[in-house]
Amino acid sequence: MKKMATRTKWLALALAGVLALAAGCGNSAAPAGEESKSKELNVFNWSNYLPESVIKQFEKESGIKVNYSTYSSNEEMLAKLTASNGVYDVAVATSYMVDIMSKQQLLDPIDLNKVPNFSNIGPDYVKKAFDPKNEYSIPYLAGNIVLAVNTDKVKTPVTSYADLWKPEFKNSVVVVDDMRGLIGMTNQMQGKSMNETDDAVLQKSKSMLVDLLPNIKAFDSDSPKTLLINGEATVGLVYGAEAALAQKEVPAIKAVYPKEGVILWMDNFVIPKGAKNKENAEAFMNFLLRPEISAEISKEIPYTNPNIKAQELLDDSIKKDPIIYPTKEDLQRGEYAGDVGDKISQLDRIWNELKSH
Repeated sequence: MKKMATRTKWLALALAGVLALAAGCGNSAAPAGEESKSKELNVFNWSNYLPESVIKQFEKESGIKVNYSTYSSNEEMLAKLTASNGVYDVAVATSYMVDIMSKQQLLDPIDLNKVPNFSNIGPDYVKKAFDPKNEYSIPYLAGNIVLAVNTDKVKTPVTSYADLWKPEFKNSVVVVDDMRGLIGMTNQMQGKSMNETDDAVLQKSKSMLVDLLPNIKAFDSDSPKTLLINGEATVGLVYGAEAALAQKEVPAIKAVYPKEGVILWMDNFVIPKGAKNKENAEAFMNFLLRPEISAEISKEIPYTNPNIKAQELLDDSIKKDPIIYPTKEDLQRGEYAGDVGDKISQLDRIWNELKSH
């Protein structure tokens, strides 16, 4: 997750160039031992999800030109990659989408020998069910979806997803433009898994979300903090880092884990099938996993960083923030979106019908 064009908007994304940088080792951004044939890299990522300073440093060290395109949802990313025929060299996909893409043979395997900084990733973030051998994915950042409340403007406690439906919040709630997140929320409100696919549960979730529409000021996964900071929204269902950034600007904004459960996610680097600059993509990943580079990313984009060497370089104000680094108790209540198989078409229909109201 991250991002101000909504997740359901399909961006006209520029075709990016190509990056050839043979997979660098350790702290080297350049390929070891051989000359790269290409000096371009096409990166496909969420918007506002990688500091420009980091990209420029990679370009300076490697001599590689990074062509950077963005998307606003996993589903948009999947559609663009499917149609792009090898245009992109590296992309970022949430865990459930890695599972889907690998099953559809849309990913090339990553040569971890060319990404030695992969060893900096903590054991809690590797060998997950969606990619047990990390054959196709490398963790980037992780996080959660939380309630954000402007306590100067909202005097009654907000502790539950259900509070979003209160009449006093008409046209004042910003929510992530995230199909799996919102349907997952209403599934959890029914006491079910966020990945529940029972027809009756899904239809109830749809009805609940339709009832929520009068309260929704905006669907925004790009920068939901903006509406919270400027006061147009007093309550939000947003990514944890967005809540943390909003609180820096407006201390009255507080983040709360919903009592019904915690929706967790992890974003991962992947190499799309047919990427023309695979070695450059692996070198780029290796560069981003350098502790000092990864820590720089976290300082600007405060999501959970799976890079334990980078964590050591972060201030306690970040490491001890329970919204950025949840407690074990909150993690135990957490749930990740999973591959729902053919039921994804039903979720798509529900989402499209909801957004067309």
